[in-house]
Amino acid sequence: MRHDDLVYISHMLDTARQARDKIKMKTREDYDQDENLRLALAYLVQIIGEAASRVSLAYRQAHPEIPWKNIIGTRHHVVHDYLDVDYDIVWNVVDIHLLPLISVLEKLVSPA
Repeated sequence: MRHDDLVYISHMLDTARQARDKIKMKTREDYDQDENLRLALAYLVQIIGEAASRVSLAYRQAHPEIPWKNIIGTRHHVVHDYLDVDYDIVWNVVDIHLLPLISVLEKLVSPA
Protein backbone atom coordinates (compact mmCIF):
# COMPACT_ATOMS: atom_id res chain seq x y z
CA MET A 1 0.00 0.00 0.00
CA ARG A 2 1.23 3.44 -0.88
CA HIS A 3 0.94 6.11 1.80
CA ASP A 4 -1.32 8.09 -0.55
CA ASP A 5 -3.82 5.24 -0.61
CA LEU A 6 -4.64 5.73 3.06
CA VAL A 7 -4.95 9.49 2.50
CA TYR A 8 -7.53 8.92 -0.25
CA ILE A 9 -9.36 6.23 1.75
CA SER A 10 -9.57 8.66 4.68
CA HIS A 11 -10.83 11.38 2.36
CA MET A 12 -13.50 9.03 1.01
CA LEU A 13 -14.54 8.22 4.58
CA ASP A 14 -14.66 11.84 5.73
CA THR A 15 -16.65 12.90 2.68
CA ALA A 16 -19.08 9.99 2.96
CA ARG A 17 -19.71 10.92 6.60
CA GLN A 18 -20.21 14.55 5.59
CA ALA A 19 -22.80 13.53 2.98
CA ARG A 20 -24.62 11.33 5.49
CA ASP A 21 -24.62 14.19 8.02
CA LYS A 22 -26.32 16.44 5.48
CA ILE A 23 -29.34 14.14 5.28
CA LYS A 24 -29.79 13.60 9.01
CA MET A 25 -33.35 14.52 9.86
CA LYS A 26 -34.10 15.00 6.14
CA THR A 27 -36.68 13.18 4.09
CA ARG A 28 -36.67 12.48 0.39
CA GLU A 29 -39.26 15.23 0.07
CA ASP A 30 -36.90 17.68 1.81
CA TYR A 31 -34.20 16.70 -0.67
CA ASP A 32 -36.49 17.12 -3.67
CA GLN A 33 -37.43 20.63 -2.52
CA ASP A 34 -33.92 21.79 -1.60
CA GLU A 35 -31.73 22.58 -4.61
CA ASN A 36 -28.75 23.45 -2.38
CA LEU A 37 -28.93 20.05 -0.71
CA ARG A 38 -29.17 18.25 -4.07
CA LEU A 39 -26.17 20.16 -5.41
CA ALA A 40 -24.14 19.61 -2.23
CA LEU A 41 -24.78 15.88 -2.24
CA ALA A 42 -23.95 15.58 -5.94
CA TYR A 43 -20.67 17.38 -5.26
CA LEU A 44 -19.81 15.16 -2.28
CA VAL A 45 -20.55 12.01 -4.30
CA GLN A 46 -18.26 13.44 -6.96
CA ILE A 47 -15.46 13.95 -4.40
CA ILE A 48 -15.81 10.38 -3.11
CA GLY A 49 -15.45 9.09 -6.67
CA GLU A 50 -12.46 11.31 -7.37
CA ALA A 51 -10.67 10.12 -4.23
CA ALA A 52 -11.48 6.50 -5.15
CA SER A 53 -9.99 6.99 -8.61
CA ARG A 54 -6.71 8.09 -7.02
CA VAL A 55 -6.35 4.93 -4.94
CA SER A 56 -3.73 2.69 -6.52
CA LEU A 57 -4.86 -0.20 -8.68
CA ALA A 58 -3.02 -2.63 -6.41
CA TYR A 59 -4.92 -1.39 -3.35
CA ARG A 60 -8.23 -1.52 -5.21
CA GLN A 61 -7.53 -5.08 -6.29
CA ALA A 62 -6.67 -6.01 -2.71
CA HIS A 63 -10.05 -4.67 -1.52
CA PRO A 64 -12.77 -5.99 -3.84
CA GLU A 65 -15.34 -5.47 -1.07
CA ILE A 66 -15.46 -1.85 -2.18
CA PRO A 67 -17.41 -1.26 -5.41
CA TRP A 68 -14.62 0.84 -6.96
CA LYS A 69 -16.02 0.73 -10.49
CA ASN A 70 -19.46 1.92 -9.36
CA ILE A 71 -18.04 4.69 -7.17
CA ILE A 72 -15.74 6.00 -9.88
CA GLY A 73 -18.40 5.55 -12.57
CA THR A 74 -20.90 7.58 -10.58
CA ARG A 75 -18.34 10.36 -10.26
CA HIS A 76 -17.77 10.34 -14.02
CA HIS A 77 -21.50 10.49 -14.65
CA VAL A 78 -22.01 13.45 -12.30
CA VAL A 79 -19.05 15.36 -13.75
CA HIS A 80 -19.36 14.59 -17.44
CA ASP A 81 -23.15 14.35 -17.74
CA TYR A 82 -23.74 17.39 -15.58
CA LEU A 83 -26.73 18.37 -17.71
CA ASP A 84 -28.33 15.03 -17.02
CA VAL A 85 -27.52 14.27 -13.38
CA ASP A 86 -30.00 11.76 -12.03
CA TYR A 87 -30.73 13.12 -8.57
CA ASP A 88 -32.62 9.92 -7.70
CA ILE A 89 -29.31 8.08 -8.01
CA VAL A 90 -27.52 10.70 -5.91
CA TRP A 91 -30.14 10.33 -3.16
CA ASN A 92 -29.93 6.54 -3.26
CA VAL A 93 -26.14 6.62 -3.08
CA VAL A 94 -26.17 8.84 -0.01
CA ASP A 95 -29.23 7.33 1.67
CA ILE A 96 -28.54 3.65 1.03
CA HIS A 97 -25.05 2.93 -0.26
CA LEU A 98 -22.84 5.18 1.85
CA LEU A 99 -23.58 3.50 5.19
CA PRO A 100 -22.07 0.15 4.20
CA LEU A 101 -19.20 1.94 2.45
CA ILE A 102 -18.47 3.91 5.62
CA SER A 103 -18.31 0.67 7.61
CA VAL A 104 -15.77 -0.84 5.23
CA LEU A 105 -13.69 2.33 5.04
CA GLU A 106 -13.61 2.64 8.84
CA LYS A 107 -12.07 -0.85 9.05
CA LEU A 108 -9.44 0.08 6.47
CA VAL A 109 -8.51 3.33 8.19
CA SER A 110 -8.23 1.81 11.66
CA PRO A 111 -7.87 -1.96 11.43
CA ALA A 112 -8.53 -3.84 14.65
